[in-house]
Amino acid sequence: MYYTSTLLFCTALLAGCAPADKTITTSSGLQYEVLARGDGPTAEPGQSVQIHETTMLRDGTIIYDSREKDTPITFLLGGNQVITGVDEGVTGMRVGERRLFTIPPALSHRSSYPANTPPDSILVIDLELVAIDAEG
Repeated sequence: MYYTSTLLFCTALLAGCAPADKTITTSSGLQYEVLARGDGPTAEPGQSVQIHETTMLRDGTIIYDSREKDTPITFLLGGNQVITGVDEGVTGMRVGERRLFTIPPALSHRSSYPANTPPDSILVIDLELVAIDAEG
């Protein structure tokens, strides 16, 4: 049993994917899992980035989906143009990387809320970094 588990873990690492059930929690309370690793440049504050995202409530209700219209969202990373959880979560991602974020209310404050979305909601966001422009 130990040998099989170790072999599967090593195979997953060599394949470039995170082991199953690998949730990372940052000091701010943001949680994420890497769904697919990227191999492009790394996103840093001050860069203009493009993402695709599907934003949901914890019960699976979809609030917003950029993939539906095939229109990526462009914003200045670190420029307070998106919720804090997205700014924090995208920083350090590589182009092509996809993460599943769980964003607590403290990191999801925004000026307006989609219909039927309580301001204190925990958001679940399936996010992919599509592109980076070096200068914002």
